[in-house]
Amino acid sequence: MKKILSISAFFIFMAVSAQNFQLHNDFERGYLTTTFELFKVDKYGNTYTFIDFDYDAKSGINQGYYEFARVLKTEKMPIGVHVEYNGGLGTFETGVGQGGYTINNAWIFGLNYAKGTAKWGYSTYAGYKAIKDADKGNFQITGTWYVNLIENKLTFSGFADVWTENGLSENTVFLSEPQLWYHLNKSFSIGGEVELSNNFVGISEFKIRPTVGIKWNI
Repeated sequence: MKKILSISAFFIFMAVSAQNFQLHNDFERGYLTTTFELFKVDKYGNTYTFIDFDYDAKSGINQGYYEFARVLKTEKMPIGVHVEYNGGLGTFETGVGQGGYTINNAWIFGLNYAKGTAKWGYSTYAGYKAIKDADKGNFQITGTWYVNLIENKLTFSGFADVWTENGLSENTVFLSEPQLWYHLNKSFSIGGEVELSNNFVGISEFKIRPTVGIKWNI
């Protein structure tokens, strides 16, 4: 799970900074995930970062995943320059104890375009993706969106990613997490998401994974 609320276009038009904390229950995987997000705008562009932790009932935190993205853009620039880092690590059970793994470091260098109002908005970028130990060059295309279906009460948002991990091959990955949030007040929202994926984390088939969650706007 990543980019739980990647609606950076919204914050570009509505605020200079925003952050939130989320707790999700993943029904298929049978574990909880917490996410902390931060988005901040300044005169040279914007910064977005988040970290996910997955919690297994037996071992506690069994995976951590981190993203950090910076868009360099001024008011006179129609398109921003996008630089992003991804990485993480995790554990798994073996017959004799616990093993560990890392999620290969990846850097993305590309261009970003965003547009929006108080009711709707989107942000998209495309770039070269440099993955550690990859034999071939790769790319990633990402789009995020939000629609305020009912003002101050109901928001539809999410993201969609397409990226490669070994050049143009059958291993091209698709990941999307559309979300629906009902806002109890300015601080708390309830709702959830549906993870839609193909060729993601070693699973070649198309998967649908729903969650329910609560979000605290800090």
